[in-house]
Amino acid sequence: MWNRKFGRTADHRKAMMRNLATSVIIYGKVETTEMKAKDMRSVVDHLITLGKKGDLAARRQAAAYIHDVVADEKTEQTVLQKLFDEVAPKYKDRNGGYTRVVKTGVRRGDSAPMAYIELV
Repeated sequence: MWNRKFGRTADHRKAMMRNLATSVIIYGKVETTEMKAKDMRSVVDHLITLGKKGDLAARRQAAAYIHDVVADEKTEQTVLQKLFDEVAPKYKDRNGGYTRVVKTGVRRGDSAPMAYIELV
């Protein structure tokens, strides 16, 4: 699914992508390195497409990928519920391209190019 290895093992890379995808769904916007953000586009777009399908099989596929944490403390809503009930219905008339990558500059410590990945 991903082209880049990021100097990590396959398990570490999968965990990193799961964490980033979960964060993008919860917060709507995450700052990370530019290459990670570019790889995250396809992952988050695929999860939103599953959310648009809305059937049980799609819900189980999304649940197998994203972390099952509480997204909203007040309503006790999980990330999966937020994806299927709030995020995906916003894009019902859109055929892909649910995320945007915006370059922000370089990181101070190692001059790595940074970018936001956000939901459109």
